[in-house]
Amino acid sequence: MRYRTRVTGPAAALIGTAAVLTGGTTAHAVPGGTTTDGARTEGTDAPETLGDPVFPALGNDGYRVTSYHLDFSYDATTALVDAAATLEIRTTQALSRFSLDALGLDIATVQVDGRTAQFEQVAEKLRITPPRPLPDRDRATVRVTYTADPRRTLAHTAWVPTPDGFAVCPQPDSAHTVFPCNDHPSDKAGFTVRITVPATLKAVASGTLVCTEDLAGDRTAYTYRSRSPIATELVQITVGDYVVKQRQGPHGLPLRDVVPVARAEALEPALALTPGLVEWLEQRLGAYPFETYGLLPCNSDDPAAFDFTGLETQTLTLYKPNYLLQAEPKIGSHMMHELVHSYFGNSVSPATWADLWLNEGHADFYGLLYRYERGWPDSLGLTTFEARMKDTYARGDQWRRTSGPVAAPNAANLFDSQRYLGGVLVLYALRQLIGEDAFHAVERAFLARHRNSSASTEDYIAVACQVSGQDVSGFLRDWLYGTTTPRMPGHPDWTVTPVPPSLTAPRGKSGARRHENSATL
Repeated sequence: MRYRTRVTGPAAALIGTAAVLTGGTTAHAVPGGTTTDGARTEGTDAPETLGDPVFPALGNDGYRVTSYHLDFSYDATTALVDAAATLEIRTTQALSRFSLDALGLDIATVQVDGRTAQFEQVAEKLRITPPRPLPDRDRATVRVTYTADPRRTLAHTAWVPTPDGFAVCPQPDSAHTVFPCNDHPSDKAGFTVRITVPATLKAVASGTLVCTEDLAGDRTAYTYRSRSPIATELVQITVGDYVVKQRQGPHGLPLRDVVPVARAEALEPALALTPGLVEWLEQRLGAYPFETYGLLPCNSDDPAAFDFTGLETQTLTLYKPNYLLQAEPKIGSHMMHELVHSYFGNSVSPATWADLWLNEGHADFYGLLYRYERGWPDSLGLTTFEARMKDTYARGDQWRRTSGPVAAPNAANLFDSQRYLGGVLVLYALRQLIGEDAFHAVERAFLARHRNSSASTEDYIAVACQVSGQDVSGFLRDWLYGTTTPRMPGHPDWTVTPVPPSLTAPRGKSGARRHENSATL
């Protein structure tokens, strides 16, 4: 369970809110009544969870966030970040108290609608008591000021410290170590990010640059705004000695890469691949869904800086720079994997973390198609999609025993191969059953119906049934939730390797934060 008991935040801030600290989790007594539009003002404490099946303590109920405005100021001498996070929220019930996810942030002040609010930090929650209850269906502005140390040791963190600044890797449950938020992909919101840095550095964030300010003290502020809503786990904010390289993609799509100055020339061959990747994918999934795309090879060679090769932070994919120094056959398939996430994972986010296979299965599906079209052998030495699926099919029962069904992960096995190649196998089986044309129609319809939103496994099943004209619900649920591997349509000769009765899932959480099970690597 991710709800930890460690109290964070400076002692002074906690002492200053002693009245709230004595309240525990007891509901606050507040006066009742109604507003002029009939909304009730009598409040209760909002639930401190959205009930995610993988991370049951993640997220908060009672409201939804419509927008975030983050204002960061980076001090290169101390490597600290002074920040203010302003959230526009809309309540879904009358609230006397609500919470945000927050870990490792030294909270200084909290205001609700411009008035000082009481707060406390308990485990990974920032509990806020507004000066007066918030009515149901009310809009409110929440402003939190705080300081963050990107190098602080935490149970988990999104910060990636670099010699000249930082980047962030929030997936799956660590955005709230960077800014207080409703940290769940089902609550997507608009983002504006302003970052003030020494003039010798550049700051970049998800979205597009809308303002640059030259400030006193030889400092510069950069403001970025997203055109589309972003899930908290997909936000990128980075500071460093960067050059921003602009190029054009298909149909005039602006592409921008954020590259360490000292590595720019060496990385150019990899960066130049992006326009061709976008063109290939648009032919299959339709127009790229956002205002820009590019890569961020963050300036760190530390193998422990983050536990994956690339991360699909929205409009700006984070990479380990040395990976991109390899030849195209070594990196092209995985670059496609990350680009596919702009559609599956970013434009359409998972409704819960149990729906991760929709992200990773699709990313590997198209990444492998791209690889095999070019005749590049995969890590097993296979050169056709069918050969890889036959090999994966043989492993099906073993993976279901050790990692659970494809759409039923837990925190320990969330990023196991079952969500990647296991997800690919489900999509392959569906394509075998309904045919290639119907499959592509399902894919595009799902993306169109749930664009800029979140969608569940059941949502995908519903679209597949409607668009294919067949009731494939039982078929897909067997593949996604069954404890044994179903027969593969069109391949009656394929067999599943028997699983020894002694084989069980590994104990512990050693695989909880592994992201390296993509078949495109």
